[in-house]
Amino acid sequence: MIRSADAVWQGQLQDGKGQMKAQSGAFDVPFSFGTRFGDVPGTNPEELIGAAHAGCFSMQFSALAGRAGFTPERVATTAKVHVERVGEGFGITRIELHLQAHIPGIDQATFEKLAQEAKVSCPVSKALAAVPEIRLEAKLV
Repeated sequence: MIRSADAVWQGQLQDGKGQMKAQSGAFDVPFSFGTRFGDVPGTNPEELIGAAHAGCFSMQFSALAGRAGFTPERVATTAKVHVERVGEGFGITRIELHLQAHIPGIDQATFEKLAQEAKVSCPVSKALAAVPEIRLEAKLV
């Protein structure tokens, strides 16, 4: 299985513009210096990394809960990707995963154990191992 996306950038860093597109056609979006490092509305690579991480984590958590005998009714994850100046450039310095799940019959200790296991075992978490810190806040609702 191979998944791909394309990006094209035109111009200089601060006044140029780019376009990112998924192989599947699920998105074809513009991006710019302002959408990435400023407050200009629009997307950026880090936002897409956050969406990928939240989606992967949610699916992994659901799979682990199912293997443990539970049926999740709802698993919602927000990933906050922190981009900060690092040396002469920028880097992703932290990702915060915020999980809220409704799973009938699960106890708090099992819920937290499964959430921690999902954090380290989802493929996107593994791919992001170079990020200095990935935090998890899990709330059973």
